[in-house]
Amino acid sequence: MPADKGTPFHIGELAMRTGRTVHAIRWYETQGLVPGVSRDEGGRRLYGEMHVGWLGLMERLRLTGMSIAEMREYTLLALQGKATLHQRRDMLAAHRARVTETIAEWKRALSLVDRKIDFYDEWMQTGHRPPLIPAEAARDQAVAPKPPKPPNPRKSP
Repeated sequence: MPADKGTPFHIGELAMRTGRTVHAIRWYETQGLVPGVSRDEGGRRLYGEMHVGWLGLMERLRLTGMSIAEMREYTLLALQGKATLHQRRDMLAAHRARVTETIAEWKRALSLVDRKIDFYDEWMQTGHRPPLIPAEAARDQAVAPKPPKPPNPRKSP
């Protein structure tokens, strides 16, 4: 990765600027997810502007379900520079597709939660249990958990 321009700063300032704890930043670094960290004469870590943005990216990837192994792979690819642009782009596109599907699943689940809240609101307001609407029952099944996969016949018990 290219060297940062500007005055380097220590971990406390990085924590303050990113809203992360010193402990969290050190954890990311020990996981191999913070490239380009140098040290001053006293052995203290030095960071730059690049690290502020990089930590933001790593946090978003983690929050959207990317595994630490995939984040580490992405970081290693980034360290290789321009030669890995296509690989990094493809990796993020695949991750984006997974995130998009997860969001769709969560929206379907949220819709069910909203309908149940409305159901209880109506019940409390009227004092009578509302009937289930057939269309609602069909929608509820659409967000039901997927059935378990059949056992693998190749595996011995």
